[in-house]
Amino acid sequence: MLAGGLVRSTALVTVLGMSLLIWGSSLAAGCLGALTGLGGGVVIVPLLTLVFHIDIRYAVGASLLSVIATSSGAAAAYVAEGWSNLRVGMLLEIATSIGAITGAGLAAHLNTSVIAVVFALVLFGSVVTSFRRHESSSDVQSDRLSRWLRLDSTYPGPSGPVRYAVTRVPAGLALMWVAGAVSGLLGIGSGALKVVAMDRVMRLPFRVSTTTSNFMIGVTAATSVGIYFSRGYLDPGLAFPVVLGVLPGALLGARVLPRAGGLFLRALFAVVVTVLAIEMAYGGLKGRI
Repeated sequence: MLAGGLVRSTALVTVLGMSLLIWGSSLAAGCLGALTGLGGGVVIVPLLTLVFHIDIRYAVGASLLSVIATSSGAAAAYVAEGWSNLRVGMLLEIATSIGAITGAGLAAHLNTSVIAVVFALVLFGSVVTSFRRHESSSDVQSDRLSRWLRLDSTYPGPSGPVRYAVTRVPAGLALMWVAGAVSGLLGIGSGALKVVAMDRVMRLPFRVSTTTSNFMIGVTAATSVGIYFSRGYLDPGLAFPVVLGVLPGALLGARVLPRAGGLFLRALFAVVVTVLAIEMAYGGLKGRI
């Protein structure tokens, strides 16, 4: 009896300790995802599989829930503070959803290892282009479609609202379709491509791009999580600490974002995307993806 009680106590302590470690890691992932606009999912999956040795299918299921939590937590704060451009986000989400459906249809006919390597190259390219100088948002002129859709908006500045224009809407929609297709093919978030599309192509300010990306990534994840739930890949014991860690982490990131410099955010974006790209390239070349 005593031995059995000790075994159960030890197992309970182990489970609680593991849950606390997963919670703390998810907290950091949620904060990072909110700051960069990538969502915590890109950190959660490799973290759970490589560090905690959890089956990738259950890791993806928990990650999808964390992406929804990140998007919901950060997006609510960003919308309230006036950072997210809801019109741009809802418009671009149409193209992303269509791309995701297309990518999912092609997934059975393409080698995902090859696509993983291509995606890694795209991510490396996004890191390079994110540091190239371009005209400031105050120098951008909105195009006819942007004015017709009333996409121009403002974000909070030190001395009041700062107005910015949106341009190249068709090009942004095309790149969003690509982002959705890549996401559908590989089963990962496409926050990096979304940020680049809005920042580099449509000329939105970088902080507006990251906050709008956070608003968008939860929509795609919400449609995907039902599939994992129906297949039994949502483990409450795993998803519970992940979501409880990611949600406050996302809110923390949303609070830190207004005080973070644009150069710092770009550097953080570059580091996260580079690590993700290396992981994707390695997994693709080794045939592990």
